Amino acid sequence: MDNQHSIPLAKAIEDLRAELLKALGEGVGQDLQFRLKPIELELKLAVTKEGGANSGVKFWVIELGAKGAYEGATTHTLKLTLEPVGKDGTGEVRISKTSIARPD
Repeated sequence: MDNQHSIPLAKAIEDLRAELLKALGEGVGQDLQFRLKPIELELKLAVTKEGGANSGVKFWVIELGAKGAYEGATTHTLKLTLEPVGKDGTGEVRISKTSIARPD
């Protein structure tokens, strides 16, 4: 499989988290703000099996336009619903005028 056109699933979710935090931070003090609700994410994945010392199944997010690179891999569509929560694992994430906060 051509890893040049793929992103590990965990990295894709990590990057999504970073982008959402950046967007929330940039919204502080703006006239129009958004409350962060559950996020539906649909990804096209390539599933590969590797042998050797680090054997196991790997899940790779397929880059758009890289269809030919995955002829030898099994591909699936994965739909995730992510529910944003604060650091303590509870509460709805929202933007206040001074910081990103969760309601009490």
